[in-house]
Amino acid sequence: MSIYIEKETEATLDFDFEQLINDVILYTEDFEGLDYEAEVNVILTDNEGICEVNRECRGIDAPTDVLSFPMLDYEAAGDFGVIHEEDDSQFNPDTGELLLGDIMISLDRVKSQAEEYGHSRQREMAFLIVHSMLHLFGYDHIAEDERELMEEKQRSILDGLNITR
Repeated sequence: MSIYIEKETEATLDFDFEQLINDVILYTEDFEGLDYEAEVNVILTDNEGICEVNRECRGIDAPTDVLSFPMLDYEAAGDFGVIHEEDDSQFNPDTGELLLGDIMISLDRVKSQAEEYGHSRQREMAFLIVHSMLHLFGYDHIAEDERELMEEKQRSILDGLNITR
């Protein structure tokens, strides 16, 4: 498993965010039953940086808390049957790891949302990572039934990690 973390901001956090990111990603992969060694890129930025990407990629000129860029197209969320070992485009040619995708998080939003929701910054960061990982596995929250499923998975994963409000 390769987790690459790039910090594009001077913003700081008062906890070991690298360890938290690694723990949450690994647990979420296990929870979902991913049987492949995988690669995930995590970019930590600020409101300005995420706003720019949100504008370029989604046409929304506003900051957001997290953006997810899945590399796989799923027929059904969490159905890893779409992974074909003979499809070189799904794997890093240097490591052989499955390319799951990229996660971009605004550290400004981690701080403000933790305060707004009355929980720790660690909990907010963990939530955003879980949320984004589920997007990398094909889950979404557009339709009500999808939203309910995704929220239940988020709760279960965070409970399993003992990361509560």
